[in-house]
Amino acid sequence: MDDPAGLTSGSEGIRRLLVCGATGYIGGRLVPRLLDAGYVVRCFVRSPQKLDVHPWRNHPSLEVVRGELSEPGAIEAAAAGCQAGYYLVHSMISAGKAYSEQDRLLAANFARAADLAHWHRIIYLGGLGELGGNLSEHLRSRRDVEEVLRGGAIPLTAFRAAMIIGSGSASFEILRYLVERLPVMVTPRWVQTPTQPIAVRDCLRYLVECLGEPATAGRTIDIGGSDVMSYMQIMRRMAEALRLPRRWIFPVPVLTPRLSSLWIGLVTPVDSRIARPLAEGLRNPTVCRDAAARQLLPGPLMSVAEAIAAAVQRQQSGEIETRWSSAGRLPGDPDWAGGTLYQDRRDLEVDATSAQTFQVICRIGGEHGYWGSDWLWHLRGWMDKLVGGPGLRRGRRHPQQLGFGEVVDFWRVTELTPGRCLRLGAEMKLPGEAELEFRVEPIQENRCRVTQTARFRPRGLAGIAYWYAVSPLHYFVFQSMLRGIARESRQEPPSEADRPR
Repeated sequence: MDDPAGLTSGSEGIRRLLVCGATGYIGGRLVPRLLDAGYVVRCFVRSPQKLDVHPWRNHPSLEVVRGELSEPGAIEAAAAGCQAGYYLVHSMISAGKAYSEQDRLLAANFARAADLAHWHRIIYLGGLGELGGNLSEHLRSRRDVEEVLRGGAIPLTAFRAAMIIGSGSASFEILRYLVERLPVMVTPRWVQTPTQPIAVRDCLRYLVECLGEPATAGRTIDIGGSDVMSYMQIMRRMAEALRLPRRWIFPVPVLTPRLSSLWIGLVTPVDSRIARPLAEGLRNPTVCRDAAARQLLPGPLMSVAEAIAAAVQRQQSGEIETRWSSAGRLPGDPDWAGGTLYQDRRDLEVDATSAQTFQVICRIGGEHGYWGSDWLWHLRGWMDKLVGGPGLRRGRRHPQQLGFGEVVDFWRVTELTPGRCLRLGAEMKLPGEAELEFRVEPIQENRCRVTQTARFRPRGLAGIAYWYAVSPLHYFVFQSMLRGIARESRQEPPSEADRPR
């Protein structure tokens, strides 16, 4: 695993835990460590299929319950029989008053369910930052959630962390892309603000070990790593880890968090709406106020250089447990029935088994690309970034493996039937709804048919104009993809499904 820790089960009679947020960046790493520590873990998730990508999905001590936090009855039923729970749910995209009210409502439903189930503990991970009225909207919402959880009858252990450094985290991706792409940077003056980052493995250790330490109940605990430094210094540590020349950084007072987030959204794979709360959170010092964490839960802590080096190694090897982009609500599949629907459907017979061919299809995007005409895909990605979309830079978690709900550049996996079907829903900025589907059908022992279908349902005249504008390019793009898939499939070694038993 990315962040191994020798962990043991807790006290207070806690054996079964409820985790809300298991499909998120921290939750997806926390669950296997809780399982390794001997707990029975019940995951309350909106989309259970998003867990299928994890190797711990079929662990005998794992229970998965589907439901929505907005439905009190569902979370109350999931909480019954548990003795403690983790609340790791929050939105990274602010939407004003309604966003804050929704966050408080969901937390209140969780706290009420814990009260009814007579839990021993609630554990929450919030944000570290200055107290008072100068908090960003995002950080203020995190504090509001903390207060809602504390307002119930169940003791709360609230951890507050600054930047979490780990492979696949939003903070790490922002750092890596800025440092890789910009040898000279004009930055906001807050890059000189002191912060105390924490390695993701150290954060996870605190989250698990607190269950075995009763003194952490009812406490708010600041957690951070062994170093306090500025964001500028952290960027220079990143350059060293990537073996790049020294980066020249020039702080100026005129760049606001909003302008900074727009620039981050253009240069990195992180959406500007997600980058903004991260940027705003760096305006104030984010340093631990006391040593309570080290006193209550002693253990070694990684330095910033060590945390970055570990994350870079995992990223370069493709061994990333979770990524920031896989979290969040999965948009519903478009209702393709009714209304105007445009389709581009192409078939090709391939001299390879269906298993070999599907294995090749699942490499789509990321560093692998799109089997030809990649310059057109990169052009489309840049156009999408310019209008506020994700572009191609989100990449993918693993170069060969895919899971339901995962991100692939500006797509998201909305259906995955191994050996048969891969469907990608478009998250790029479009005047309509789009998807790209691949279906594989065996014909003979070593021959199959690939059906590639692009669907688009336009919104208004702009959507219709868009479809006809890009249609001439479909022949070059989609036909070259099919030919590339066929070519690569013929060279693909037999998969496990093809080997004789």
